[in-house]
Parts: sequence; structure tokens; C-alpha cells
Amino acid sequence: MGTPETSREPCPDRILDDIGGAFGMGAVGGTAFHFLKGIYNSPKGERFVGGTQAVRMNAPRVGGSFAVWGGLFSAFDCTMVYVRQKEDPWNSIFAGAATGGFLQMRQGLGPASRSALFGGVLLAMIEGAGIMLNRVLSPPANMPMEEGMPPGMPPGFPMGQLPGQQQPQMGSAMSMKNELWCFKIGGHHEPVNFFPLGR
Repeated sequence: MGTPETSREPCPDRILDDIGGAFGMGAVGGTAFHFLKGIYNSPKGERFVGGTQAVRMNAPRVGGSFAVWGGLFSAFDCTMVYVRQKEDPWNSIFAGAATGGFLQMRQGLGPASRSALFGGVLLAMIEGAGIMLNRVLSPPANMPMEEGMPPGMPPGFPMGQLPGQQQPQMGSAMSMKNELWCFKIGGHHEPVNFFPLGR
């Protein structure tokens, strides 16, 4: 079984969560779009009133359309999770295709199949971009020490220490405060006093 996404709700509750989120996105985006369109299409002196009137008439409709799409997509996604017993990007791709086809079913088989293909390709592109972004932004996995060692180096030596080199002895807290160990190229070390005792 695949690893479920921990940032989302479990499957039955996910449908309502996605409907609300999609309605909010559609309403906000529709408000911005139709306000600007209403301002552009209104005569001088009536631009603000025309923009608000266009928002009142059109933004709820756009939000409702987004909510229907989000609800159907989430329902198909949950169905795919239940049928396949996996949560992976293929569920979203199939859900996008099923949603696009289902919403165009009244137009006939041709438009429904074209819309399903478009929905599947769109969701495949979104999922692929998400996977690539995840790979780019995720920190690299920690490599074992033995793989990062130069050739011929026996495993088990701490980073920065060569075979046959002794580790510096730790002094008291007072001497460590006043001295820093400086490693020279020859392999021996000498204390270097950066802070005189008088300070």
C-alpha cells in the first residue's frame, strides 16, 4: 500500500474539504476577473458600480462551477484510492480524466472523450510538476561515510582525519577558551593563542 498524503483529510471528509476550497478559489478568482471586466466594459463615471455589479452576477456562478469540478474530482479520487488501495499520482490523473469526461457527458461521446483526455493530460502535467518540484526542493539523502571516502581510505575514520593521525587531546575549559588548535599540513598541531589571558 502506498504512503498516504499526511497533509490532506481522510477520504470521505476530503470531498467536502475540496468542495469548499474549490468554491473559495473560484469565488476569489471570479471576483477579481469579473470586477476588472466590469470596470473595463462600463462607461466613465459608472466603472466602480459596473465592476461590483458584474461581481455580484458572476462570481458566485464561477465559484459554484469550481465547487462542482472540485467535488467530482475528489469523489473520483477517493473512489480510485478505495479501488486501488494506493494513494499515488495515478489516482489524480484518473480522477481528472473521469471528471472531465463526466462533466461533458451531455454533449455526447466525442466531446466527453476529448474532455476526459484533456483532464487526464492536465492532471498528469500538474502531478509531474509537483513531483519534479519535490525532488528539486527536498534535501538530498544522507550518504554513508564509506561512500564519500577517497579511494584507498579505510572505513571508520572521522571526517578530516587521516590514517595514522592522532586526534587532538581536549584540554580544560579555560585552555579551550584561550586556545584554538591549528592543524598544519605536516600532520602535527600546535596551540595558537588568539585571546591573551589578560583579556
